[in-house]
Amino acid sequence: MQQPISIVALHYNTSSGTRQRCSPAQSAAVSAIPGVAFSGSVDGHMRAYSTTDGRILWDVDTIRIYETVNGVPGRGGSIDGPGPAIGGGMVFVNSGYPTAGGMPGNVLLAFSVDGK
Repeated sequence: MQQPISIVALHYNTSSGTRQRCSPAQSAAVSAIPGVAFSGSVDGHMRAYSTTDGRILWDVDTIRIYETVNGVPGRGGSIDGPGPAIGGGMVFVNSGYPTAGGMPGNVLLAFSVDGK
């Protein structure tokens, strides 16, 4: 005899603090280098975690207005897709490209170890 299917209504908070249309979910792909895993979140944070003990080594909130190299107005948003690209001492992150209703934006951010 077949068991009946149970349907459960799920409710979740669609804001993260004062930000609408976001959550702290980390649904973006993860990228890693030896000792560090980089993970973006729907609330716009990009974090680096120690692969040894899981502690947060670096956390940047990408949701803000940016002055861009081509003069187009830039704004960070949700990080909800591909993971960051890492190479040559740089971490490249796209911010503002939600896949499921997060916060829109339009920037590609470049971070370096030495801040240049």
